[in-house]
Amino acid sequence: MDISKFEEMLARGEDNALLRFTLGSAFYQAGKFAEAELHLAKAIEFNPKYSAAWKIYGRALSKSGKTSTAVTAFEQGIAVASEQGDMQTVREMNVFLNRLQASIP
Repeated sequence: MDISKFEEMLARGEDNALLRFTLGSAFYQAGKFAEAELHLAKAIEFNPKYSAAWKIYGRALSKSGKTSTAVTAFEQGIAVASEQGDMQTVREMNVFLNRLQASIP
């Protein structure tokens, strides 16, 4: 995925949840977790009910070593996804949350 095209859109003033989610996902896939966090947090700010953004946001936080913040993000994301009826995302976030909690000494 060509991140620069999406960054150009953002530079032109286009800014919305989908663009931020796309950028966050692309940065996550590229292993740039801090950048992913920033864009995914903005996607959630635009749309707090964006369950897919919560899922990747929690994963990015986890990869950055921000365990307690990741736990909170997954818990919030699970609540949002449950409210939306997005049960697949609920299951996925529960798996990530359980693994994360199991890794905490």
